[in-house]
Amino acid sequence: MIYRKKKTIPKNKYAACVLSAFFLAGVLSGCAGNGGDGAGGGESPDGSSYQAQDQEPGPQVSEEEAQEDAVAFEGQDIEGNAVTSDIFGQSRLTMINVWATYCNPCLIEMPELGELAGEYEAGDFQLIGVISDVPEATKGMDAEKVERAVEEAKSLIEMTGADYPHLLVNVSLYNALLTDVTAVPTTFFIDGEGKVLDTVVGARDKDSWRKLIDGLLEDL
Repeated sequence: MIYRKKKTIPKNKYAACVLSAFFLAGVLSGCAGNGGDGAGGGESPDGSSYQAQDQEPGPQVSEEEAQEDAVAFEGQDIEGNAVTSDIFGQSRLTMINVWATYCNPCLIEMPELGELAGEYEAGDFQLIGVISDVPEATKGMDAEKVERAVEEAKSLIEMTGADYPHLLVNVSLYNALLTDVTAVPTTFFIDGEGKVLDTVVGARDKDSWRKLIDGLLEDL
C-alpha cells in the first residue's frame, strides 16, 4: 500500500471519470461521467453508452509506514516489454497517468501530455501511462479479447499522439498503485526512489500540468 501525500481534485472544465473499477481477472473496468460529484453515465469514443459505478477504496496506511514504503511492481508495457518499478530510478520525477479507453476526459488531455513528455530532460522527468481497462494477458484469460483491447488502446495512443510508455494492468501493478483509484484519469507523481509525492484526480490542461511538474522538480 502507498500513502498519498496530497490529493488534488481540480474544479474546472476537465472532468474525472468515475471508475467502476473492480479488479477481476486482471481487468480494471469502469467509466466516466461529467458531473460535480464525478458520478454518472456518458458516451464512449465509439458512441456506445456506459454507466459509472463506485468502487470501495482500499485500506489506508499511516504516514510513518508510507514513508518507509515505495511503489514496487513487475509488469509489461503495451508492446510486451518487461517493466518494473526500477523505471522510477531513471528520472527525478515520474508522472503516472492512469487512463481508460472509454474515458473522454482522458483522451482529451492525452495530446498535451504527449507534448509534455518531450519537453523535459529524461533524467528530470518522464511520463508513463497506465491503461486501467486493458490487462496483461495471463493464463485463463481470453487471449483474443485481450489482443483486441490492446490494439484498440494502441490506436487511441497513436490518434492522440501520446507517445510515451503505456503499461498494462496486472495484479502486481494494481496492488502497488491502483487499489485506491476510483476515477480516471488519476495521476501520480513519484520520485526517483518510488515514493508518491502527489496525486491528482481529473484531467488538466498543459499549463496546469507544467506548473505542477516544475514545482515538484524544484522541491526535489
